[in-house]
Amino acid sequence: MKSTLYYIHDPMCSWCWAFRPVWQTVQQQLPQHIEVNYLLGGLAADTNQPMPETLQNTIRQTWQHIQTAVPGTEFNHEFWTTCQPRRSTYPACRAVIAARTQGNQYEQAMINAIQHAYYLDAKNPSDDEVLIELAAKLKLDLKQFQTDLNSQQT
Repeated sequence: MKSTLYYIHDPMCSWCWAFRPVWQTVQQQLPQHIEVNYLLGGLAADTNQPMPETLQNTIRQTWQHIQTAVPGTEFNHEFWTTCQPRRSTYPACRAVIAARTQGNQYEQAMINAIQHAYYLDAKNPSDDEVLIELAAKLKLDLKQFQTDLNSQQT
């Protein structure tokens, strides 16, 4: 009998980024009868409004705390000076869904690409241009990806 483990996450969740090595170990040790079902949480509502400075400071401090509390977790803090942060995590979540529609194998690849771009390369995964660039690196059908990324269904 199959069992299901639900992994609720957001590609822009700082704690999910820190938890990634542990999650990879857990996945490798799961018995065959356990199926993992990924559910996107969508941490922050869909908006194009710039993130307020107070919230930027809170998240910046969270990154610093995580980097200290979880050995091996790295963040590129240049994000806060090189990007115009928006609070919405929905574009990144939609990118994961859009990638998955082209094949389940692209779901985790897109999550990894978004997290790497955001946390290590200081790129803004709230920007469609960044997400399309990541889709190109994954060799997705870009026309289909762009359509799905901005679709009402996604």
